[in-house]
Formats: sequence, structure tokens, C-alpha cells
Amino acid sequence: MANKEQVLVIGLGRFGQALAQTMTRLGHEVLAIDSDPSVVRKCAGDLATVVEADATTVEVLRQIGADDFGMAVVAIGNDIQASIMATYALVDLGVPMIWAKAITTQHGAILQRVGAHNVVFPERDMGVRVAHTMSGRTIDYVELDTEFVLIEATVPTEFVNKRIADTGVRQKYDITVLCVKRPGGRFTYATQDTVLNEKDLVVVFGPTRKAEEFAALPGHRTLLRD
Repeated sequence: MANKEQVLVIGLGRFGQALAQTMTRLGHEVLAIDSDPSVVRKCAGDLATVVEADATTVEVLRQIGADDFGMAVVAIGNDIQASIMATYALVDLGVPMIWAKAITTQHGAILQRVGAHNVVFPERDMGVRVAHTMSGRTIDYVELDTEFVLIEATVPTEFVNKRIADTGVRQKYDITVLCVKRPGGRFTYATQDTVLNEKDLVVVFGPTRKAEEFAALPGHRTLLRD
């Protein structure tokens, strides 16, 4: 979204509220919809335009001008039927870009078949992320897709006091060290001449299995994010 766009957000649970508020802070014009009047009242102070409406029908969405939006997000929580119906209604209106939140794999598959352009699994993705952090091997773990990840971790023992070029990390693990953070400092871009110290943090990118092998190397320390 390089340009400031109008964004329609349907469903104002925790996910929908956070998304709508963030999009607003980024300068986009947001219209938020929820069927619960108490939720609408609660969000009225944080969002410029909040509407109480049943967004599962084409007629209602057309009345509030949903077909004029370039992007819509179906952020409805546990009501899978409402989520699917709202997505279908947006497709019927011809909204160019539709994102939808899914609770289960089956739910996500149905949303894609109905016509959602992008399906996200926030609970599943956060569960994966937290599990890797709880294992003590990584400080953060972000799936870029099903095959590639970004991980933040401490420096394994075998790489301490070595230049990245001398670690053989690309040849051994098929991963790239992107950034390095010194104690008390900020992340900076890593180069082949960057020397890795024992207390440094690194951000690496690569295939999931290879990145997890790197994270399992001896010497990683369990830390909390600064």
C-alpha cells in the first residue's frame, strides 16, 4: 500500500481493532464496521468512522459504500459463517483486494474458494512464534511463507569472534545473516567483514529447516528482548 487508501475493516475484535487503529496511524482512511453496538461505542473514540451494521449482506455493504473501497479486511473472530458471508459479499461487490482472518485451515480454504485474495491465521502464526521463543532457541521467529523464516537469536559458540565470511554460514546452513546488534546498541546491517561477538544478537533469513538447525546450534543463550 504505497499510496494512502480507503480501507474497510469488518469486525472489531482485538485483531480488527488493532488493525484499524494501525492503518489509521499510517494515514489511511478507515471505515470500521461491527454488528455489536457496545463495541462500536467503545471504538468510536479511537477511530474516525465506526458504523454499526451487519456486514454479511451485499445490500448493507452497498449502502455504506463498500464498493468504493480499494481494500477490505474481514477481521471477524469466531463466527465462521459471518466471516464467509462477509467475504462473499465483498467479492460480489467487486472489491479489488480482500484480506480475511481465518481460525482454522478449513476456514481459510473456504475463504480462498469464496474469493479472498489473502488469508491470514493470526492465532496460528502467533502460536508458532511463541513456541519457538519458549524453546529458548530464538528470541523471535517470523514465517515469511511456508518455506522461509526470519529468526532473531544469539550467536552460536562456533561463530564467536569470527568474521561472517569465515563462519561458512551460507555454505553450512544455507542462511544469510542480515543484521547484528551489539549489547546496548541497535541493529546494523551485517557484512562479510562483520565480526560476531559472544553477546551479539543476529537476525538471519533462510529456509525453515536450515534456520531451525542454526537456532539449535550449541551456545545459543535464552534472552528476553531488550
